[in-house]
Amino acid sequence: MKSASYFETKEESTSKLATKAKESPFMLMGIGGFIAAGLIGAYKYRTRGNMSTSVFLMQLRVAAQGTVVGCLTLGLAYSMAKEYMFKDKKES
Repeated sequence: MKSASYFETKEESTSKLATKAKESPFMLMGIGGFIAAGLIGAYKYRTRGNMSTSVFLMQLRVAAQGTVVGCLTLGLAYSMAKEYMFKDKKES
């Protein structure tokens, strides 16, 4: 049994991510939106006022999840429209 070195594993992960980005770019937008929501939430944590930490974190979680679900929904709608509505007449 061969053991993969660190560099081979890292290279495979990078190529997998590049392949996935070409197949579904909205997934990367969802990940980017999730990270952006987390960074904005961390920045706004200091100015939350009288809101308790647990409520603030719950609202932040909902915002981050909503961003990801919204991007994935847009990606699904785009791929369905591309496949069914904007299909070339030559292919059918």
